[in-house]
Amino acid sequence: MTRSLSFSLPVTVVVLAIAYIYFSTVFIFIDRWFGLMSSPGLLNATVFTGVALMCVFNYTISVFRDPGRVPSTYMPDVEDSGNPIHEIKRKGGDLRYCQKCSHYKPARAHHCRVCKRCVLRMDHHCIWINNCVGHANYKVFFIFVVYAVMACVYSLVLLIGSLTYDPEKDEEQTGDSFRTAYVISGLLLVPLCVALSVLLGWHIYLILQNKTTIEYHEGVRAMWLAEKGGQIYSHPYDLGAYENLTVVLGPNPCSWALPASGHIGSGLRFRTAYDYASAASMSE
Repeated sequence: MTRSLSFSLPVTVVVLAIAYIYFSTVFIFIDRWFGLMSSPGLLNATVFTGVALMCVFNYTISVFRDPGRVPSTYMPDVEDSGNPIHEIKRKGGDLRYCQKCSHYKPARAHHCRVCKRCVLRMDHHCIWINNCVGHANYKVFFIFVVYAVMACVYSLVLLIGSLTYDPEKDEEQTGDSFRTAYVISGLLLVPLCVALSVLLGWHIYLILQNKTTIEYHEGVRAMWLAEKGGQIYSHPYDLGAYENLTVVLGPNPCSWALPASGHIGSGLRFRTAYDYASAASMSE
């Protein structure tokens, strides 16, 4: 499902940054280091173009794909023995109901104040894609970050390499426009490499725990309350590292780097550790 898109300044900034980094990398860094028409130059240009295309493709899907809507007819079935998890309000213990959207919230769904609606398995609202990161677009958002880190690190290596190669010749041929391009690229690439690497590391941690950003912060409070009461808190959706990976990226490792999402299901129910516990007890 896609959604309409209005003008967004952050999205425009991202598009311009991607375009600038691509053209400066291919037509300045690679050309000056290897020569664009040489075999190493063509190889590096081809590989970098492939990474950039995957980055742009996944970014576009992240922007336009609806993160997941709660059906207006959704009603939790508290008598469903196959669904042992029903999230309740902190106060009162009632099933979670969104007063703004006038419907019940499925497990892991939250209301986004920016999008003004509930989002299935909401992770966070990202201004850089002008969209929520949720059930339907989380994988493509994650893959976009992976390819963005690869592209930025690759570009930074080519930038440094083109500066260190034959410095005397470089000093003679470098004009003010090239100097400006190098300065702007460096000011873009260094903070982007750091920020995107931190973001990637954070989401790798979340995926291995099968948590969203919201659930992480809720889990910190739940863990504190459990320890206060002498109990041990365990995240109910944590199925083990590999199973958690397959939940987000898919059962086939060959498709993990591709924006395939046929495995994600409806987003209204998720496998839990209790499913495995009950299955193990029945098999004994």
